[in-house]
Amino acid sequence: MSPVIRLLIVLTLTFSATAVFAAEAVTDTQSRINPAAPVQHIYPKVVLYSVSWCPHCMAAKEYLTEHKIPFINKDVELDATAMEELTKKYHSQGVPVIVIGNDGRTVLKGFDPAQLEKALKSAKP
Repeated sequence: MSPVIRLLIVLTLTFSATAVFAAEAVTDTQSRINPAAPVQHIYPKVVLYSVSWCPHCMAAKEYLTEHKIPFINKDVELDATAMEELTKKYHSQGVPVIVIGNDGRTVLKGFDPAQLEKALKSAKP
């Protein structure tokens, strides 16, 4: 057998073996894609009565936004109707006030993340 033919056989076997091992290595090390869709939460209606300069109002807005909880922000300094709702309907002179649910029965005065989560879990969407 000529040296050229031997070289071609050795190279063919080498490349074939390398391709097989490379394919196995790629298959074994790649992570699997998890096709499960992320869980979406359905939240009740949330209305936040606030003012722009209040640190507790800012904390409440940041918390709701970071946790992807949809809410309606009513700035009582800019919206006279919101101020009237806050004082007459919810009997409050201070902010933040968070109203949860379509019925407006759950009213949180001030901002406490644990209290908010508890109220969200107990309210119906």
